[in-house]
Amino acid sequence: MHSRFQAALTTLAADLQAAIAPMLADPHFPALLEADQVATLQHATGLDEDALAFALLPLAAACARPDLSHFNVGAIACGVSGRWYFGGNMEFLGATMQQTVHAEQSAISHAWLRGETSLRAITVNYTPCGHCRQFMNELNSGLALRIHLPGREAHALEHYLPDAFGPKDLEIKTLLMDEQDHGFPVSGDALTQAAIQAANRCHAPYSHSPSGVALGAERRYHFQR
Repeated sequence: MHSRFQAALTTLAADLQAAIAPMLADPHFPALLEADQVATLQHATGLDEDALAFALLPLAAACARPDLSHFNVGAIACGVSGRWYFGGNMEFLGATMQQTVHAEQSAISHAWLRGETSLRAITVNYTPCGHCRQFMNELNSGLALRIHLPGREAHALEHYLPDAFGPKDLEIKTLLMDEQDHGFPVSGDALTQAAIQAANRCHAPYSHSPSGVALGAERRYHFQR
């Protein structure tokens, strides 16, 4: 189990701890839950989806890197595929707070990079800021996306972003998480090909400047963006 999850695991209810511990023990646990894993956790705990997502927020918040604020925010994005994606805020020493990645953006980007095509809901341990609300309005689920916050009734994004202005007002037809291909020829070595494939999938409706990057790790994993 990655060390980041060890302390968070102890805060969960005993039945949830027992059910999810084997999943976290996988050395390659990707900070996401497959649909069948979600069902397994529901069966073990008796929790419905909403309650389970809230219960798992400490694990999502454990993914945060709050080097500037020292304030952990966690989010879980629920895809139409049934997969759940963890995300946490990421801050970088030497950079300003404006250059951070918020937890909602982290979870949504995680889902998108894993090939998710749309989101049903997102659960967050703190109220999304204005920037994140506008970011979520770029999604193909748009204002219908369900937002779940502790101690509050669930509401669609339109409740948190009234009188919204977004891509549809600008007649942008391809929205974030829609399938797209910019048509760049794929060639070169494996890492170069991964970067070109990322550029082909990128969402750049305002700059019209598609770009992609791929990182190669020591274990030959490729990370695309």
